[in-house]
Amino acid sequence: MSLLHFSTLLAVALLVRAQTQLLRGSCSFESDSCGYTSDPTYAAWTINEEGRFITAESSSFGEKEKYVLVSPELELRDWSCVRLVYQISGSGSLQLHLRPEGENFDYTLWTADKPSDSWLIASVDVRNMSGTYQLLFDAKPRRGMGNSVALFEIHIIPGYCIECNFEEHHLCGYSNQWNPNVNWYVGGSLARDPQSNLPDDHTMNNERGHYMYVDSVYAKRFQEVAKLVSPMTTTSMAGCLSFYYQRDQAIGNFFSVFTKDQLGHYDEIWRPDVYATTDWKLVQVDIKAPHPLEVVFEVAFNSPRGGYVALDDISFSPEFCHTETEPAFDPSVANCDFEEGLCQYYQEQNGGSVWNRVSMKPNVYRIGDHTTGTGSFLLANTRHTSRPGYVGRLSGPSLPGNHKYCLRFYYALHGFMKIDNALALYVYDENNIAQEKIWTVSERSKDVWTEVEVTYLKPMPTKVAFVSICRNFWDCGLVSLDDISVTLGDCRVATGPLNPPPGHCNFETGDCGYTQNMKAKKGHWLRIRGHTPTSYTGPKGDHTLGVGYYMYIEASYMLPKQSARLMSTELRGSAGPQCLIFFYHMYGSGTGMLNVLLHEGDRERLLWTRQGEQSVSWMKATVDYECYTRHWIIFEAIRGSSIRSDIAIDDIVFKKGPCNDPGDSISYSGFSENFNEIEY
Repeated sequence: MSLLHFSTLLAVALLVRAQTQLLRGSCSFESDSCGYTSDPTYAAWTINEEGRFITAESSSFGEKEKYVLVSPELELRDWSCVRLVYQISGSGSLQLHLRPEGENFDYTLWTADKPSDSWLIASVDVRNMSGTYQLLFDAKPRRGMGNSVALFEIHIIPGYCIECNFEEHHLCGYSNQWNPNVNWYVGGSLARDPQSNLPDDHTMNNERGHYMYVDSVYAKRFQEVAKLVSPMTTTSMAGCLSFYYQRDQAIGNFFSVFTKDQLGHYDEIWRPDVYATTDWKLVQVDIKAPHPLEVVFEVAFNSPRGGYVALDDISFSPEFCHTETEPAFDPSVANCDFEEGLCQYYQEQNGGSVWNRVSMKPNVYRIGDHTTGTGSFLLANTRHTSRPGYVGRLSGPSLPGNHKYCLRFYYALHGFMKIDNALALYVYDENNIAQEKIWTVSERSKDVWTEVEVTYLKPMPTKVAFVSICRNFWDCGLVSLDDISVTLGDCRVATGPLNPPPGHCNFETGDCGYTQNMKAKKGHWLRIRGHTPTSYTGPKGDHTLGVGYYMYIEASYMLPKQSARLMSTELRGSAGPQCLIFFYHMYGSGTGMLNVLLHEGDRERLLWTRQGEQSVSWMKATVDYECYTRHWIIFEAIRGSSIRSDIAIDDIVFKKGPCNDPGDSISYSGFSENFNEIEY
């Protein structure tokens, strides 16, 4: 393996790390593996003969497909940071997984697949947990000479990855955005210029410590900028960012701190309120980040006599610096799936209620709700009246201003001649005055639940209102609304887990590792968006977005009783109940059977089944099961008697513990004596 800079890193690693407290699970692989072991199911990692790193070489693959290095059992009562020094030579990938005790699957925390000629630093935040856990390093060097993956060092330290006192030479994963003339440098130590006016370090309060600084002496152009960028957070964070700085502003410099999200959007969170400082000055600023971000320390100079800025001791606390910063509200107060009522939504009663909460028995003639297929949702224009039209305004709870909100909801239209005013979304202030129309229907949704995402930000407290207007009653159809949710942050930035566990899949970006035997002379699951080719069978759109992807069998390509099997990635098993949740669609006069099987060793057992036509809607299924060893979940669709036998699945989720959901305990035949009945 070609390992450049090895001697440099070895020297760095041997330096005193008095400021760093290493937790159990840290390892430098100097003489042993510190309790890390290779999973015997896969190829074995090898410690270098001279120590200092452990490697996964493609030349020792054999029949194994990858290398998995498993940590000893660890405990994590507080937040911690896993910092890796690693290298990918040639072609390959490295992933870090978290394996909580009692879970059925491992969570992917971080992944890398870009080769490098030198060692790289990765920083991964890990939340506190109540039980024990293990870390897994999953290496997949590509087959062929010269491909390998190596770990030089694993450090687990208390606190957050964003924290740094700059005493370690890898700078905690902070990076300098290179500029030919002005850059952040490591300051301090005995080697500095005795004529320099730069300060002593803050951490140790002497010449031996280190800090970061940027100086204007080489600035050549107006507004030359230096940026020091933190590692990207790998989980949502909310609390107090603290740091110390010194600033000498002989002629002029601009110092500010930003956050930068995954989309590259900058948000200034602080700038100094004093011209210059003679001592280290403490800054505390609150951060509320429901999504990953970087912190950027930026300095711009006007001339070579612009002075300097020094930075040290960056830390983070989960407690806000200022009590008024912590929001006294939870945006989920605006969530509603309408299963138990209207939640905090209401409508003006002038002229009667336009929006009504309804439920429908699942059948082949009417679409059910989005949440379960058998639950409740809101429906506008449900009762015929003599008036020529209506205005229906459904208002939500008031939310504080100066926060960026992501609003998600699902809607469906049926029977509209004109959709200009079928449904629109407005933002109202606390005086009930409309501030802005932030969304309106732009194209017809043909009896499909369609997801909408809207990001908005207002300085004043606001509420949202769903407005449906019918000017000519006979031109208007039915408007359905369901599953409203509100979170903090921009909808375009991921607010959920960065990497879903194995088995979870909405099929929007691929098959998520689900596999099938394409060589067998059987039917196959197909990934598709929109409606299926055969009329009077299959869904009109997916369950996730309405316009996204799902998996289905095309019955016209299969023979009666022929099956198609879709297998999950490997699940490791656990001591305790597990819950499988998914949505299925079985509509068509010739619909066959959908089974969920558990494959363990050379045995299979049936966990769940449905046979025959169920509903024109997507239906929610919840399956409780237990398995203590390695296993796979198989979705088996069996073609029915005719080509109107398309079967589809979407939105697969696994979770720990029993399902505790009675929604799937009722067995529906798919038919009802009162097939057009709407329950109010």
